[in-house]
Amino acid sequence: MPDNAFSPDKKVRVLAIANQKGGVGKTTTAINLGTALAAIGERVLLIDLDPQGNASTGLGVPKKQRENSLYDVIVDRRPIGDTAVSTAVPGLWLLPSDPDLSGVEIELGQAERRSYRLRDALDGLDQNKPPYDYILIDCPPSLNLLTVNSMSAADAVLVPLQCEFFALEGLSQLMRTIDLVRGSLNPKLSLQGIVLTMFDKRNALSGHVERDVRSHFGQLVYDTVIPRNVRVSEAPSFGKPALIYDMKCSGSQAYIKLAKELVTRERTRRKQAAKIPA
Repeated sequence: MPDNAFSPDKKVRVLAIANQKGGVGKTTTAINLGTALAAIGERVLLIDLDPQGNASTGLGVPKKQRENSLYDVIVDRRPIGDTAVSTAVPGLWLLPSDPDLSGVEIELGQAERRSYRLRDALDGLDQNKPPYDYILIDCPPSLNLLTVNSMSAADAVLVPLQCEFFALEGLSQLMRTIDLVRGSLNPKLSLQGIVLTMFDKRNALSGHVERDVRSHFGQLVYDTVIPRNVRVSEAPSFGKPALIYDMKCSGSQAYIKLAKELVTRERTRRKQAAKIPA
C-alpha cells in the first residue's frame, strides 16, 4: 500500500456511499447529502461511479459537460482536476459518469493496479492543500471492479438502508464485502454509518426495521432518518437536488439535518483520533 494513500486522519474524508441492493436511496442520498454539505460550507466532490450516470443527471449536468469523465480517470489515468466539473450548487463539484464504465472490468483485464485506479487518482490531488473537504462516491448497486475501486479508495462506507425487510439481507452482504476489502485491499476501511431511508411512519414495518438495525449496530446508525417524500422523488426529473427543487419539504430538511450530524460526528472522530498515539 502506498504511503500517501488517503487515510482517516487527513482533512479530506472519502466516503463510499454503497449498498449492493438497488432502490435504497443511494444516489438520492449522494446527491442531497453532497448538496447539504456544500450548503453548510463544506467543499464537496461527488464521484458518479455508476455507469447509469443517475447522479450526473440528477445534478443537472448536461452531457456536453461530460466529455471527460470518470472513465478517463480510471482507464486513461487522467487527473481528477482535469475531469471534475462545477455544478449549479456552489461548493459542489461532480466527477461525471460515462456508460463506457460498464466495460471497465473487461478493458482493464489484468492491468496493473486495476483495483486501485480511483485511489491512485485521489492520491494525485494536492495532499498539502486538498481542494475538497469531503469526497462522496456514489457506487453502483453491485459488487464489481468499480465498487472494489471505491472501497479501496475510501476511508469509510456510508450505507443508505431502506426501511424494508429485504434491505436487511442486503446489509449483511455488504458487511461481508467490507470485511473482504479490509482484509485484502484497504485495511483502514471502516463502516462510517448507516442512514435509514424511505422511512414511512405510517408503516409498522419501517419502525420494526429501525428498531432491529439500531439494536444491532447501535451508534453507527444515524439519528437522522430520511422520510419517504414525493418532492425528493420528483427532483431528479428536473435535474435538481431536492434541496434546490423544494428546500422546505420534509426530505430536504432531513438531508440538511443529516449533513450537520455527519459533520458533528466527523469532528468527534478527528478529536478522538488526535488523542491516539501514532
